[in-house]
Amino acid sequence: MVHVLSSRILLRPTDPERSRAFYGGQLGLAVYREFGTGAERGTVYFLGGGFLEVSGRSEAPPDPAVRLWVQVADVPAAHEELLAKGVEIVRPPVREPWGLVEMWIADPDGTPIVLVEVPADHPLRYRPGI
Repeated sequence: MVHVLSSRILLRPTDPERSRAFYGGQLGLAVYREFGTGAERGTVYFLGGGFLEVSGRSEAPPDPAVRLWVQVADVPAAHEELLAKGVEIVRPPVREPWGLVEMWIADPDGTPIVLVEVPADHPLRYRPGI
């Protein structure tokens, strides 16, 4: 087994400034570090237990098979906050048949982002008898 010390997701957006405005401004992710200078600089954001690096540039949007899954404490509150910041909501909050509350958004390149709330009674948080 490889001993993993840290990890991050790397995004190569078509427009790095637009993506930084989205992730840092609209989503409000805190900056872990920045490197380089000018429009091509890289920005690494805190993403819960990991990191999201927005750096470089791509001529094409990311593969649709790539998605970000982001757990938040309160999806309905995130919905209201993101609406107020002008983020397009692809699908509003829904309690899924598997018990999680999910809302879907997308970054400026169309990368799907699933915001997830794990309710207090969900098996991921609550295990009777343990």
